[in-house]
Amino acid sequence: MPNIGLLGGTFDPIHFGHLRMAQELAEALNLDEVRFIPAANPPHKATPSISSAHRAAMVQLAITDNPIFKLDNRELLRTGASYTIDTLINLRNELGENTSLVLFMGSDAFTNFHTWHEWEKIIQLCHIALVQRSVGTMKAPLAKVLETFLHNHYTENIDDLRETNAGYVTMQSITPLDISSTAIRTNLQNKNSARYLMPDGVLDYIKSNMLYNNSAK
Repeated sequence: MPNIGLLGGTFDPIHFGHLRMAQELAEALNLDEVRFIPAANPPHKATPSISSAHRAAMVQLAITDNPIFKLDNRELLRTGASYTIDTLINLRNELGENTSLVLFMGSDAFTNFHTWHEWEKIIQLCHIALVQRSVGTMKAPLAKVLETFLHNHYTENIDDLRETNAGYVTMQSITPLDISSTAIRTNLQNKNSARYLMPDGVLDYIKSNMLYNNSAK
């Protein structure tokens, strides 16, 4: 069955850390497609200062030369909080049951997974690929409910994710790139260069549209 990866985020702005993670997971999990899904109103983060139209345009510029990367703007067209469960229900209704969906998630974010809206239903709609972070980035021990969740759903057999449409959790190591959108915004606001942290086309877009104090270099 088709195997589609899902990478959500504010992408404020998108950078090489996002892109390299998506590329490595696509190869490791033998994905047919990776969808970048910008959030309009992320429930666990402050609302981005840059408009959804600008953030989506930057994603499109960043992925335009990769044939398996696609922009999915469904969360930007929806009102209210950008809950993952709503996006997954919408995707499942659109794509049907004969498609494997793999939600990308940082292992640090997973420590708060049990606080997500209707989190227990998410695994019924997709698989989860946890991106392994270094031990130093882990901010909290794993809650017992999440330990049980991992025990019930964990697999190291990648074929499980392709042969079923949902229900498994796996963990993948990727090349560690210590890049963050927050640091990029700070660089630009302080009139420092963000070159080599993101594609040149995105940096040019930031400059031409006077985003982040118009201090792109």
